[in-house]
Amino acid sequence: MNRFRFVDDNRGLYEVKRLCEVLKINRSSYYKWKSAAPARRRRVLDDAVLGARIKAVFTAENGCYGAKRVTAAINSDPANDDLFNHKRTARLMRQMGLFGYTKKRRVKTTVSAKRAPKVPDLLKRRFIAEKPNTIYVGDITYLPIADGSNMYLATVIDCYSRQLTGFAIADHMRTELVEEALTMAHGVRGNLDGAIFHSDHGSVYTSGQYRKLCERFGVTQSMGAIGTSADNSLAESFNATLKREVLQDESVFPSQLVCRRDVFRWCTHYNTRRLHSWCGYRSPNAFEADGSATLTIAS
Repeated sequence: MNRFRFVDDNRGLYEVKRLCEVLKINRSSYYKWKSAAPARRRRVLDDAVLGARIKAVFTAENGCYGAKRVTAAINSDPANDDLFNHKRTARLMRQMGLFGYTKKRRVKTTVSAKRAPKVPDLLKRRFIAEKPNTIYVGDITYLPIADGSNMYLATVIDCYSRQLTGFAIADHMRTELVEEALTMAHGVRGNLDGAIFHSDHGSVYTSGQYRKLCERFGVTQSMGAIGTSADNSLAESFNATLKREVLQDESVFPSQLVCRRDVFRWCTHYNTRRLHSWCGYRSPNAFEADGSATLTIAS
């Protein structure tokens, strides 16, 4: 392309034929390149306009969206008549130096009870439900604070829509934490009768206190193998996403108060606005609101 540009810039001084001979290019290729110039200018202009929209979405989502979610957000705008592919978004994001956060952090928070009752794995790593309020997964993850302390988040996630149906934040990992999360899910759904709740073998989940709450709500417990995070990978993935998108370049929260505020805000955003690949790039709440919604299993 640079050689074509050289020919075009110097064709007033020398014959095009001679320039092409010296540069060893076909004249037909040069004229083809020249005839495509208006289309190239249009593409440059279109890319500039799209780049501005990409930057707006990327900034609004605090730098957490990658190319696919940015594309879905723009394409879902009713005012947008020109749909485009995520590969074009990825190209423009690379050119603009925009990259979604991909950092992950792994910390062990599971403390198994020595004499925990045996609970079968009812999911076998199949985190799929045909309708809401039937299969849930949950976990506890730690949230590091600048003063050296930790906060802890317990979750209850619906496998149908990936909705965060229940959650609780506290400065401890006692059974009350996971009880509060399950109680919230019960309040959101109205009832949990007949639902399955899948977790790891943490002592809070195997405690008699928690088992009694599950029985009262009509919930059947399910647990993966001890020491195998893949058996609860959906909950693990949620934890990693939350920390990546809330903490971003920081390693800790400045205070427990800020931690509570920012995590609560993100959890609300997650359910109501964050586009989820599982939901066909809709939010979990929007996915559930569509009675005809069909599952899109993310690879």
